[in-house]
Amino acid sequence: MSKLSKTYKHMAPNDNHFPSSKPPSLPTAPPPPPIPNGSSTNSKPNPIPPRHPIRQQLYSDSRNQHQQQRRQQRWQRPSNRRICCCCCFWSILLLLITLLIASLLAIGLYAVYQPRPPSFTVASLRIHRFNLTASPDSSAARLSSLFNLTLITKNPNSQFVFGYEPLLLSVVTDPDEILLGNGTVAAFSSGEKNVTSFRGVAVASTEARELDFGDGLGLKTDLKRKKGLDLKVMVDTKVEIRMGKLKSKRVGIRVSCGEIRGELPKGKAVTVASTDKSKCKVDLRIKIWNWTF
Repeated sequence: MSKLSKTYKHMAPNDNHFPSSKPPSLPTAPPPPPIPNGSSTNSKPNPIPPRHPIRQQLYSDSRNQHQQQRRQQRWQRPSNRRICCCCCFWSILLLLITLLIASLLAIGLYAVYQPRPPSFTVASLRIHRFNLTASPDSSAARLSSLFNLTLITKNPNSQFVFGYEPLLLSVVTDPDEILLGNGTVAAFSSGEKNVTSFRGVAVASTEARELDFGDGLGLKTDLKRKKGLDLKVMVDTKVEIRMGKLKSKRVGIRVSCGEIRGELPKGKAVTVASTDKSKCKVDLRIKIWNWTF
């Protein structure tokens, strides 16, 4: 007898064992974790998840660091325009400081030493010869003249010595300044509180000098109207100032001595011009390129 028949024999008549129609139960999944902040499971998920705070902080830190590096590069590499502006600024500043220091030194020297310009005087002027001849048609005129004068120069300073180059003298009419004669005085030095006089200085036009048509006509008119000459003595030279071992550059000066009136000589007679009202003015002669002021 088979094993199946043996089993049925041991069973009771009412014990009917049938296989169950329910399928076997499967293992259940664990419940979902609780949602924080009390939100329900039915809420929809956020389609765009928020940026992670740590990642955002790292992004901002890297951006700030990049900007700081760019600023440092700009500071380390200045532009050409900035360099040019800085050079101009410092150049102008140094020039202004130099001018300020020079001005202060000049003011200090002037306050301490009180320098004064030299003075000149025409003590006397004699007219030995004055011949004006004109052509028959009055188109040209020739002049032959000889003057003799005494020139006095004074140094009013007690700390400076004036060193003069040769003096170039000329006698001209006043105010037309028609040249009548030339003369020279040798170079010399004028010491502290010194008075230097030059007597018998000849100013002449030795050869008959031809005058321009306008100068000759004007000179003729003056001689007929005034019966004499209004004269002016001009002196041109250069002078340097010495104080001990210090020397300045040579500066040109022009001396104008006006208000001199003289009568024309007759024959071989000599006339003396009036110099009582004569005053001499000393002006600086500054030469820049081809212009003289």
